Amino acid sequence: MRGQTGPVLTDRLPCGVQLVVEPMDHVASVTLGVWVGTGSRDEDPTEAGSSHFLEHLLFKGSPRWPATRLAEAVDEVGGDMNAYTTKEYTTFYVRLLAEHLDLGLDVLGSILTEPTLDEADVRAERSVVLDELRMHADEPADVAAEQLAAALFPQHPLGRDVLGSEDSVLGLDAQGLRRFFERHYRNDNLVVAAAGALDPERLAVAVDQVFGARRGGGPPTRTPPGPATPATVISTRPTEQVQLALGVRAPGRNAEQRHALAVLAHVLGGGLSSRLFQEIRERRGLAYSVWADRVLFEETGYLALGAGTGPDDARQVLALLQAQLEDLAARGPTPRELAVAKAFLRADTLLGLEDSGARMHRIGAAQLLHGQVPPLEQLLARLEAVEAEEVAALAAELASGPRVVSAVGPLRPDQLP
Repeated sequence: MRGQTGPVLTDRLPCGVQLVVEPMDHVASVTLGVWVGTGSRDEDPTEAGSSHFLEHLLFKGSPRWPATRLAEAVDEVGGDMNAYTTKEYTTFYVRLLAEHLDLGLDVLGSILTEPTLDEADVRAERSVVLDELRMHADEPADVAAEQLAAALFPQHPLGRDVLGSEDSVLGLDAQGLRRFFERHYRNDNLVVAAAGALDPERLAVAVDQVFGARRGGGPPTRTPPGPATPATVISTRPTEQVQLALGVRAPGRNAEQRHALAVLAHVLGGGLSSRLFQEIRERRGLAYSVWADRVLFEETGYLALGAGTGPDDARQVLALLQAQLEDLAARGPTPRELAVAKAFLRADTLLGLEDSGARMHRIGAAQLLHGQVPPLEQLLARLEAVEAEEVAALAAELASGPRVVSAVGPLRPDQLP
């Protein structure tokens, strides 16, 4: 295999799968993941929710690994097996003792190359997915987040809920899901990532054998979203609080500004010392929960600022969210704010890599989304190099762009500007 700076090894196997491995000789576990380069943004409107539905459905098993036997086999060795779907990829993974790696690969490989996908399982799992949709609909904070994304990316798949809608989920059937699987779950659209106590060469041979029958395919073709437009979306509900979110478009995950964006988000709302926490909660007592977050996609992204507050305070809190972004644009972060943000992000990165699962997710995501796994030292050095002027310039760019406001709670449309 081709070596890379540090312990990470990458290879394109003969079967077409990209393999990325990080051996860890000081642990007893191994985490193995299969990353599919397709998510909800790659679905046609009639397919909305297919990636997430398949995430559920593949755990119904394969002819060799029926669902009950699969679950018992993983439980029996103390393993943890799970999956999740995002707007741009779907990940399946298993974490277990290194001595059981062959079992983990056999199980994951089987459900990802020969899933049963029969109509009876689709009918049963449809009810589960619909319950999940309804669960999220009962959470005002989730609704506010989904409204924000929909308004930031109107009439575009990035604005759709990963789960789809009740109508789209009701329209999915085994035949259509099978077509979706055959189109997207092929080797040239897969990354297999592993971290832990393992032999890279032995794993490469085994992965090539397991996935050898799924040659072909490729990453989906994507259409960028159109220009952003200002919007305010309010869902009136008889709740005690208003869940409030303000969003602006931001650079995507390949932009050089992504490092400055990480610092910017932390300065605004990333911790107890952040501007939003100190101004809105500590000084004014207007909210219990207040935050900032950044979401990155292939060619775009967004910054979201939010809080849960009382209905009578919603207008004031919204003004404070906007004012803090504008102030950061005008004056930039202080030297102390910049140092705290960098130190926090560095520690958060390092502390998050202390087990095989975290390391698998880092290398798998990097290989799938960027085509390489940069050395950790390189990432930390670029973060440390972010200057106050970069953050201020990016804040000015964001503050001058179209603003989207999302609110859920006991509000009338005239209560927000």
